[in-house]
Amino acid sequence: MPYNGGIFLTPMSKRIPTTADTCRGKISLKHVGLAVVKMEKMSLAQKEQLAEEIVRDQQALFASFLVQKQFGVSYEKMEFLLNILFVCFLAMKESGLQWPEITDDDVEACMDRYVESVKFGIDLDPEQTHELIIQFIAAHPEQALLAYVQVETANWLKRVTPEDSDRYVMLAAVNMVNCIGYTQSAGSKSRHKSKKTGK
Repeated sequence: MPYNGGIFLTPMSKRIPTTADTCRGKISLKHVGLAVVKMEKMSLAQKEQLAEEIVRDQQALFASFLVQKQFGVSYEKMEFLLNILFVCFLAMKESGLQWPEITDDDVEACMDRYVESVKFGIDLDPEQTHELIIQFIAAHPEQALLAYVQVETANWLKRVTPEDSDRYVMLAAVNMVNCIGYTQSAGSKSRHKSKKTGK
């Protein structure tokens, strides 16, 4: 089981089911696939428009991409994370659902929980670590989107020259999925509506 900079990555076949009807979540593998195709066909101008849409609707997620520069991540490696964000956002739209606004507090809370789970896994033996990963995947509210991000991150790591700052990119990529899944499942939708309507 590969170990990369504090983030555990396992082969897709060992993580979660690979058919749309067996992946748990509001975002299916079909939604993810359509999002990937749309993103790959976009021109630079269209990507700029999409970025503006994300800033408007999910500012905290976009901020988690922008902050990477402060961690010493190069612009080239930030581009990988931006593409992950694009696919995540497009997949949310493909689902046809209204998603809650993810706040800075949501991003921080999800990151804190994820970092703690990673730290806990470091102290376990390989068999226990593998079981922890399986439990994390099985309990995740958006398994299809998580599978996409895990596979893309693993492939990205094979292409790039390793740097210490890579761990921040990897953490941010998984945390985007955590925020999308857990804020929705925790009832954030009604919470954010109440902020706007006062009800």
